[in-house]
Amino acid sequence: MLTVREIQSRTADFFSAKGVPNPKLDTDLLIAHALGLRRLDLYLDMDRPLTEAQLDALRPLVKRRADREPLQYILGTVEFYGLHLKVDSRVLIPRPETEELIERIRQTVDTPPERILDLGTGSGAIAIALATAFPEAQITAVDLSEEAIALAKENADAQALVHSIRFLQGSWLEPLTEGEHFDLIVSNPPYLTEEEMTTAEPEVAEHEPLSALVSGVDGLDDIRRILKAARLHLSEGGLLALETGIAQHEALEPIAMEAGFSDVQSHPDLNGRERFFVARTVKPS
Repeated sequence: MLTVREIQSRTADFFSAKGVPNPKLDTDLLIAHALGLRRLDLYLDMDRPLTEAQLDALRPLVKRRADREPLQYILGTVEFYGLHLKVDSRVLIPRPETEELIERIRQTVDTPPERILDLGTGSGAIAIALATAFPEAQITAVDLSEEAIALAKENADAQALVHSIRFLQGSWLEPLTEGEHFDLIVSNPPYLTEEEMTTAEPEVAEHEPLSALVSGVDGLDDIRRILKAARLHLSEGGLLALETGIAQHEALEPIAMEAGFSDVQSHPDLNGRERFFVARTVKPS
């Protein structure tokens, strides 16, 4: 019978040959997942033999990762802003940069927003994180995909927030009624260019939903729509906060100013790349 140590070595070598990033880490996480253990527990008994039933549970997971399916989809969960969220191929996998967006918002707002709109909610990560950061806020989350809305509701329910967030299906701000206004509108919209998508890793290009990634030739189609429509639904002094591509802010500033925003700022992520684009209806006093 093969031991944990032997399976670990063979699987990591197999992943390396397939070009899987972080082959040893992914190996450990998949073995632990198949055995129902924590990763640390594997190292407490590396010479433990695996039964044929355990190997049968592990083999399909290894094949999926070797085919470059994202690890998060295989495990079925991702940690985001201290929350454990369910993810699968219905939605984009939440990234660490989007956690930075939440922190940027918390640092930027002068008073807690009372009404928040999350556009393109996907897994519900942003809406749920903001619900924990601003527990008194009324939150609306919108997504075009009915399947994404279903998953976001599952995640909200798991956090006991399903009744705290209103979910609407539709394209960006179209599901809103006339006269609805928000103190904060936030979005991590698609912003990759069609050319960038041709060089994306297989995990992204072949498995994550294309509609959540690519936005036209220059990557700005959806952000343009948001900027032009958001002003009508943002309270005076309200904040629009977007995660964007790192070379798009020069093009976005005149679009935002034309849409009626009077204060536009660009903020870097932790790697110093201009990642976050924020705009207000009026300059803060």
